[in-house]
Amino acid sequence: MPANILNLSQYRVLRMEETEHDYHVTAEPVDVTSACPHCQSDRLTSWGTRDQVFKDLPMHGKRVGIYINTKRLRCQSCGKTFSQALPILAENRMMTERLVARIGQQSLKRTFTSLANETGVVEGTIRNIFRDYVNELEAQFRFETPQWMGIDEIYLIKPRCVITNIQNNTVVDMLANRNKDTVAKYLFQMKHRDKVQFVAMDMWAPYRDAVTAVMPQAKIVIDKFHVIKMANEAMENARKGIRADLDVKQRRGLMHDRFVLLKRQSDLTDKEAFNLDGWTKNYPVLGETYRLKESFYAVYEASTGKDDALARYEAWSKSVPPEIRPHFSDLIRAFTNWQPWILNYFDHKVTNAYTESLNSLIRVMDRMGRGYSFEALRAKILFTEGIHSRKQARPKFERKRAPEPVEIGKVMPDDAMDYGLPVLEKVRPMKPPKEADKADQHKALPPPKNYGADISTLIRMIETDEL
Repeated sequence: MPANILNLSQYRVLRMEETEHDYHVTAEPVDVTSACPHCQSDRLTSWGTRDQVFKDLPMHGKRVGIYINTKRLRCQSCGKTFSQALPILAENRMMTERLVARIGQQSLKRTFTSLANETGVVEGTIRNIFRDYVNELEAQFRFETPQWMGIDEIYLIKPRCVITNIQNNTVVDMLANRNKDTVAKYLFQMKHRDKVQFVAMDMWAPYRDAVTAVMPQAKIVIDKFHVIKMANEAMENARKGIRADLDVKQRRGLMHDRFVLLKRQSDLTDKEAFNLDGWTKNYPVLGETYRLKESFYAVYEASTGKDDALARYEAWSKSVPPEIRPHFSDLIRAFTNWQPWILNYFDHKVTNAYTESLNSLIRVMDRMGRGYSFEALRAKILFTEGIHSRKQARPKFERKRAPEPVEIGKVMPDDAMDYGLPVLEKVRPMKPPKEADKADQHKALPPPKNYGADISTLIRMIETDEL
């Protein structure tokens, strides 16, 4: 039996048994404990033994258990008892340290159930290792507080809150829910929260109340695309209401109507514009709703600020006929209740529109990764290697050094006094910098700033099954 079958030089393999699914390896430590860890005395006596089994990395597709007859010792000097030293074994986990590290790394990529089947470790222990590993990552990665923050929601089993850095197109964090207390607690613990200038969000009162309470200096801006989406939803409600009263033949006449009616008029093809004209003549309510949907977009084309935008909205609202107004009731109510924060957009064009694509991709990930907990999905998104957006800050400007003085009596070359072109033979190779200079240069460069999980990279990794 090779002594290094485990590839652990700290242990001597005594024997190995192989079954259909497992390797059972009996081993003992190479080094014998010779001193008390409490008082360093070498007056030790045996105090019994106990059999322990430690899980290790799988070999050849089989689970591995290391059996060790661990000695108990008693110190005659201080009277304390202790177990012999077992290097590179995590006794609190009953496995090797390398298996603990492996499970932690793999827990971001695989389900807990699959890891449990592969290693023989119970799923509850794998969850605990995962949590410890994520806590280490949380301490290791400190994301920069965004000056332009986005607060949005995603649906993973239930609504969750996602924090984004708008200027750097990154995900900063994901919260377990979107409750006011949860969001406020997170914002309160955020480092340099007083540096946040703008917060783009949807029309969810707990977000607004949390930001107002914790970061009163931040300007709240309702995301443009959440408002426009309500105009599209009004169009969709009208379309569904009209189709509900039609027979099969009439519905065929509205083939692909949803796709056409949600498009901007300027983007319609000639065929789509022709079809829309026919639908408008046959179903005037449908045509009027489409016109109102399009004219609402003009509110966001205001070029002279919030006063212009408000005037455009009020003119639009007055133009909505009573019979069509119910379709736009949600939009009108939302604009009325959230008017100050909606209008802030026209002074500060801040939006987190890119999170819409992020939401759809995270939902795809959720479908592909059945069995993942929210905590696991959050860790995959935030801490996967190679996903972060880092930027190296420029070194501090330093004044140039004065030229070295010339010794008196020393003849200077002609080229040093601007007499003609310098002679190449007189140009000496640059000496390598001294170690002290290297240290100063290294010290002058601050560590790169980490802005979070880059959304573009995240999208690419999900689409290529790298995540």
